[in-house]
Amino acid sequence: MSFEHFVRHARRHSSTLSAARRQQLAAGQKPSALFIGCSDSRVIPSQITGAEPGTLFELRTAGNVVPKYAPDSASSEMATIEYAVLVLRVPEIIVCGHSHCGAVTARTVAGRGLEELPALCTWLGTGHLTGSEPEDPSVRSESKGHILEQLRTLREYPFIRDRLSAGELRLHGWFYEIDTGLVYTCPQADDADFLPL
Repeated sequence: MSFEHFVRHARRHSSTLSAARRQQLAAGQKPSALFIGCSDSRVIPSQITGAEPGTLFELRTAGNVVPKYAPDSASSEMATIEYAVLVLRVPEIIVCGHSHCGAVTARTVAGRGLEELPALCTWLGTGHLTGSEPEDPSVRSESKGHILEQLRTLREYPFIRDRLSAGELRLHGWFYEIDTGLVYTCPQADDADFLPL
């Protein structure tokens, strides 16, 4: 798919929604969920979920990484999570990882081969990892563990903890298999395997 295709589609975009629906969207948003996913071009949240405009608040980062809670840092990721939870009052947060993830592979091998990408290595936290070659090139197991790690990080955010305790928010971990198109959900117990959604 070429850039010209994107331009042609953008030129036709205004006709894809009715004038009434565009006015409704212009009046504000009330998304049903915050979707934290990877920046990978093969993972399209609205295609996976069937979300329509205004229903899914998206945060896409390299490796669907959720940064540690540090309210004084200038983190667009943290600001997006804060806005979704405290202002938009989303009732659901989905952390969606995927198979064949380059970021998870980079974490698994401790950043080897990414020496010219210091910002990415810092973001992925590869500096403190020892690294080993993944047994499965699709890094399914490592990606699932990475999703669980991001959910633990989210639970450390005080405002998320508060809304979880009040029963106003639920966290979900999803794993998307690129080669099959299947989506799995994370277990409630840390020692259980992901199950089909």
